[in-house]
Amino acid sequence: MKDIIFFGSNEKPKLIKNEPNEITKSIQFKFENENENEKQIKQISSGYLSTIFLFDKNGKAIEYSRENDSNQNPEKIQIKNIQKVTVGNENETILTIEGNVFAKGENINPNNPNQFINISSLIEDKNDRIIQDIVSGTKSIYLLTSNQNAYGIGSNYYGQLGFDSETFQETEKPILMMKNVSKIFSGNSSYCVFLLNSNQELFGCGYTEYGQLGLGESIREETIQKLTKIQNIPKGKIIDIKCGYFHSIMLIENENENPKRKLYSCGDYSFNGFGKDLDVYEFTEIKSSLFENDDDILDFSCGNSHTLILTSKGKLFGFGSNLFGELGNRNTINFQLIPIQIELPKLRFKEDISNYHISCGDNRSFLYYSPFSFSNLEEDLIKLFRRKEFCDISFKTRKWRNN
Repeated sequence: MKDIIFFGSNEKPKLIKNEPNEITKSIQFKFENENENEKQIKQISSGYLSTIFLFDKNGKAIEYSRENDSNQNPEKIQIKNIQKVTVGNENETILTIEGNVFAKGENINPNNPNQFINISSLIEDKNDRIIQDIVSGTKSIYLLTSNQNAYGIGSNYYGQLGFDSETFQETEKPILMMKNVSKIFSGNSSYCVFLLNSNQELFGCGYTEYGQLGLGESIREETIQKLTKIQNIPKGKIIDIKCGYFHSIMLIENENENPKRKLYSCGDYSFNGFGKDLDVYEFTEIKSSLFENDDDILDFSCGNSHTLILTSKGKLFGFGSNLFGELGNRNTINFQLIPIQIELPKLRFKEDISNYHISCGDNRSFLYYSPFSFSNLEEDLIKLFRRKEFCDISFKTRKWRNN
């Protein structure tokens, strides 16, 4: 059994049998089906209504959802060669190795919301249907094509697709949001989105009542309906941005500083990690006496109202909501305003800490072991394949040996 640590909400869906609905300390996650125990986890993605486990060796995935919660057993997803999964609130999205995207949800497939449909085939430009990355928000899905074009599909109620929400509230087809995009950032509980272009310029739109977009105190609108350039970005390279409902967290890398990677936060004071009764409207560095100068950020993740941080020394920190035990500490208060260290069972941190990853659901948390399985050559082959016109040819990767 590979390492999967779990804490937080254990209902709707119920993920672990014979455990309470709220798990307030980190425990080992075990699959009911013993056959699954022999498989290596590649990714875990969790939202309010469902959680998907993707296995590495065979590109297959299983899903725990409210629909099958009464049986407390997962269902196999009948899609082959899965490369990535993302679960948002009220939607699920799957990216295959071939660059096709399948999604389901009430505003994605209203006639049958529990059935996956190919949404990449709905893009009007037939030469732009090979998808390189997928990101889920709340009731919205974002696609990044191999031509570096960003598309949005689903809800635009808060302008999170970059259009006037009063006249354009929802779409069942992907619509082009911006060109020349290198990365898309959002979160499974978020109504906002960030787009990073190849020049490291950052744009955002959507729900920003608490400053979730980091636009500054001068902008106090509840929503930003058009993609707007984010000014005053911290110095360095933007590695990642994760979004909750009330807050956003940015990871910045500076090669000449120690530590090289630092986290910056903005949003509601209860969840931004600064410990002050004040909302933060610009991305501001998260500082704590618990952070050591030579301890770098390896991974982080945002749930609806909480954040987890994993460091290179094998320490796990968390702040924000703990109403369901999602900070894995039964002794802390319901809202932890500053980072605390979370106790963990003994893992193999000393050998390969870089192979551990965090995934925060709406109000639950996972820490799991997932070594990087693709060589650089295989990754390059996949990217090259996705740029070819004949994208319907089957493609399988194999292990490459180092001579």
